[in-house]
Amino acid sequence: MGNLEATARKVIQQCLAPKEREVFLVVTDPPTRIIGETLYKAAVSLGLQAHLLVMPETEKSGAEPTALVAEAMKSSQIVICPTKHSLTHTSARKEACARGARIATMPGITEDMFLEGAITADYKKLAELTDRITEILSAGSKARIEKEGRVLELSIEGRRGVSSNGLYHTPGSFGNLPTGEAYIAPVEGSAEGIILIDGSLAEYGKLRGPLEVVVHKGLAVEFRGPEADWIQGILGEREEARNVGELGIGTNDKARLTGIILEDEKVYGTVHIAFGTNSGFGGKVSAGVHIDGIILKPNLWVDDRRILKDGEFVL
Repeated sequence: MGNLEATARKVIQQCLAPKEREVFLVVTDPPTRIIGETLYKAAVSLGLQAHLLVMPETEKSGAEPTALVAEAMKSSQIVICPTKHSLTHTSARKEACARGARIATMPGITEDMFLEGAITADYKKLAELTDRITEILSAGSKARIEKEGRVLELSIEGRRGVSSNGLYHTPGSFGNLPTGEAYIAPVEGSAEGIILIDGSLAEYGKLRGPLEVVVHKGLAVEFRGPEADWIQGILGEREEARNVGELGIGTNDKARLTGIILEDEKVYGTVHIAFGTNSGFGGKVSAGVHIDGIILKPNLWVDDRRILKDGEFVL
């Protein structure tokens, strides 16, 4: 338990830069309660005005927490959310950030992930690469992903990239912990082509075989592969849930492919595409669901500039 508490203190101090007596809220749920309680104790030991809130588990990533949780988040200066399903792409998170809260989300965090892998990154080095990739995304107008002959093209024109670099020091800043990704909301209706997801899927885990997704006018219209029925079931038939909502690039050289999306989408040199909500980071879609799919060893271009060659950065 001592190791967990040491990690909790490091995470709070380095990533959230708390000031004494700031209102610090831990939002957790039964599956992640041990991590939540550890973060709460660490916050108390650092002299923060700490609160621990155990909420009912939500049904999927992107689903809203209860109104009580949303209100508590808005009343806090720092919020950390070790929960089973992600609160990152929710109105509750967005509204709390608009009030000035600094928020770190930890969807699916396990005790192993709290001690090993992505959490052990050199956050200064990670921030440099993540910020650089984010600048390229923000300045770009189109992106192209290639994998084993499949090509997906999408517009990112006029959209701002988000640097999830682990340093949430300014009011309104937010992202995952552990972290290491640069991401952007593609222009709705612009994504066209076929993508091959072969790493893992949020809420599901590692894939049994590649998932081929056919995309037309910004929407996933067909799924092929062992997990096709599963993802169709979780997204349903609503167009907004099938929206190609995110393009992300993993930048954490300590992250491992574990089957838990919190770490998987940070794996160095991977690309992820998410379906569903993107209104919390510059898009226009609120779907009540956000499902990421990891692409291993991809090729990626932003405009005519190559960013990744078979999963290796070429900058």
